[in-house]
Amino acid sequence: MLINFIKYRKLWYLISGVLFFISVGALIFWGIKFNIDFTGGTLWRINFTEMPPKEKLLESLKEFELGEINIQPVEGNTVILRLKQINEDTHQLIWNKIKKDFEYAKPLEEKFDSIGPAIGYETRRKAFWATIFSILMICIYVALAFRKVSRPINSFKYGIATLVALFHDVFLTVGAYAIMSHYRGIEAGLPFIAALLTVLGYSVNDTIVVFDRTRENLTKFFYASGTKESFDELVNKSLNQVLARSINTALTTLLPLIAIYIFGGESIKYFAFALIVGIASGAYSSIFIASSILVSFYNRNRMMNKTK
Repeated sequence: MLINFIKYRKLWYLISGVLFFISVGALIFWGIKFNIDFTGGTLWRINFTEMPPKEKLLESLKEFELGEINIQPVEGNTVILRLKQINEDTHQLIWNKIKKDFEYAKPLEEKFDSIGPAIGYETRRKAFWATIFSILMICIYVALAFRKVSRPINSFKYGIATLVALFHDVFLTVGAYAIMSHYRGIEAGLPFIAALLTVLGYSVNDTIVVFDRTRENLTKFFYASGTKESFDELVNKSLNQVLARSINTALTTLLPLIAIYIFGGESIKYFAFALIVGIASGAYSSIFIASSILVSFYNRNRMMNKTK
């Protein structure tokens, strides 16, 4: 029994449109908080046996004139301090003061990172160009992979459909991260960029699998003389043929990621979250969006030819 995915393509477009505008709205109104990887500054993680009051921590650090200090409690009796960039001498002075003032709470330094604004800017620039380069390479790959497909729609339209699916998945991932950034205070750093690049690769892989089966069926059936199968039916058949493979691949990837998100530490938890959203979106777009776009292109071409 074949599931008629193509028949309800307008519904899939509507769902994706709603999710897309929610993501764009989250980015416009809330944006994403970037960590010191991109902005520069100091991130200091300290564990206590007994959590000291936030006000006492701020009072203890007041004499060092550190400007705005953000204190974020995390799991257990651990806090993360975010402040301006400091050198190693200042780091040691502050640490000695904390150990003295909170000796009863036995402070333990778990992590200390201090990055200058110039390094943060360079990291941000490289992350941007890495993403652009990845998208460019994906476009070239799709163009080469489908260069021999010329009908019933031009090969470049496979590339357009793939790009639409890519941007769909990336925007939903970024939008979900913006929502989490607003409500949970999470920050985006280099792991977030790594997650986006992974999502790009996964999305293209899943979409190419569907398109490749479509290309095979075009060669076997659509171009054959006397075929009664329409392009819509052939694309839908191709989708059904790879459906089990797409779902199994998505599930076997998502299950360990969900486990990491639930049980993992703070440093990897939100990396897993970005991957969960991106991979789920990639599975959705490859099945419901990319192939539907191909059929929409085909039907639009037919309508234009009839009006000539």
